[in-house]
Amino acid sequence: MYRPLKRLLDILLAGMALLLLLPVFIPVVILLLLTGEHEVFYFQKRIGYRNKPFWIWKFATMMKNSPNMGTGEITLRNDPRVTPFGRFLRKTKINELPQIINVLKGDMSIVGPRPLMEVSFNLYSPGVREKIYQTRPGITGIGSLVFRDEEKILSDADDPRAMYAAIYPYKGELEMWYQRHCSLKTDLSIIFLTAWAIISPNSQPAQKIFPNLPPRPTFL
Repeated sequence: MYRPLKRLLDILLAGMALLLLLPVFIPVVILLLLTGEHEVFYFQKRIGYRNKPFWIWKFATMMKNSPNMGTGEITLRNDPRVTPFGRFLRKTKINELPQIINVLKGDMSIVGPRPLMEVSFNLYSPGVREKIYQTRPGITGIGSLVFRDEEKILSDADDPRAMYAAIYPYKGELEMWYQRHCSLKTDLSIIFLTAWAIISPNSQPAQKIFPNLPPRPTFL
């Protein structure tokens, strides 16, 4: 019953957020034009609702040629491809805010599974790939919360690419958990926890609020 209402709530919340965040957007746009690579937005093709591709919006935080440099699609902690101002945008998650435009367009939701590049999407099992985007992908979600420290996990690994692949079965479990528990209460809780994680980045509150989450693997 909630899912038809979810789209209406997305439009209302995204519209209000866009108006409220204009005082943030304007100085960010000016600073991006004056620093780094002098580009404001970064567009990347992602897999979305019902497995259809779309272009995601983000504030530019990395060098223009970053996909062809270093670890490619994998971003590590203190990645040298990230610009100084981009590091601040990524740490505060301000770089994700232009995805409000994706929400208004209908590509995304406020809460949902993270939209992935095709190379990452293919790391999921066929069963997960079939079901993960039965709801629209989200700006935030349970996977984003639990793996807020993903860049640190990959940076600390001896082989970042092997670790990146190893964590995908657990990511898939988390996203399947969301498909089973998608509700207004779940979405509001995730929005609250996302705000809390920005204020207290070292906390891991998701497991406390959702005790029935799949247990975190011992190697993480």
